[in-house]
Amino acid sequence: MRTAFLPALIHVLAFSAFAASYCNPRDLVGVYGFQLAGETSISGEAKPAASVGRVAFDEDGGVNGTSSVKFAGLLLGNPVSGTYEAHRDCTVSWSLEDDSGAYQHFSGVATPGGRRVSFRQTDPGGVQDGLLVRTGTEECRTSDLKEEYAFTLSGDMIPMTEGSARSAVSVKGVMAQDSHHDFHLTVEGKTPYTTDVAIGVESDCTVTMELAFPMADDNSPVPINVRGVLVDRGREILAIQTDPGAVVSARFTVPGKPGSPGSN
Repeated sequence: MRTAFLPALIHVLAFSAFAASYCNPRDLVGVYGFQLAGETSISGEAKPAASVGRVAFDEDGGVNGTSSVKFAGLLLGNPVSGTYEAHRDCTVSWSLEDDSGAYQHFSGVATPGGRRVSFRQTDPGGVQDGLLVRTGTEECRTSDLKEEYAFTLSGDMIPMTEGSARSAVSVKGVMAQDSHHDFHLTVEGKTPYTTDVAIGVESDCTVTMELAFPMADDNSPVPINVRGVLVDRGREILAIQTDPGAVVSARFTVPGKPGSPGSN
């Protein structure tokens, strides 16, 4: 009994491992939001960079969309287009060309069904921490926003004037709707800080936010602008701060959803 059971167990485990890594390449077809953040040394000296955007993978191996990039504190925005390859082992690779003619190359691993892809930029010195998430809907509306999100903001403030120092940003908390469907954001800390949020959602799932954080030396509120993409049927927002000098990425996730702040 024991001898017969062991080969059967090995067969089951081997089959499970194979099944877990199988993807249908056609499952990647659709519209996604993406976020990419980290250090890049493509231009020589290592500098922080953060980008967010929206791309669509078609049935013929083509990809197109838009990308907003914060590099060295400056915001750059471009339409992008290119090609992709998706494989049965769940690996995905794609290349994008912006309107200046510059190419970037990416590679990642999709979850079965193609809902999420963890990826990195494969160009030498490219940014390594990327996430691609299906929007889950053809068009987005403000009503797609959920009642509550846990959020994190992290990155760097790059000096835009001589004599200023680079500083790190690390903030987390909760953004929630009140009974009038207005959003308020509460920052965690010894003294929690709550601020109103003006939020807009465009039909292409682009999200814009305006709010204020007590980030100045005297703890006075500083206006902050955020741009992102609504994904996973409104359960998540991938975003970056667009203000000059900020290279800060942000993620808003329904509490309890895997990957949200405080979830297991």
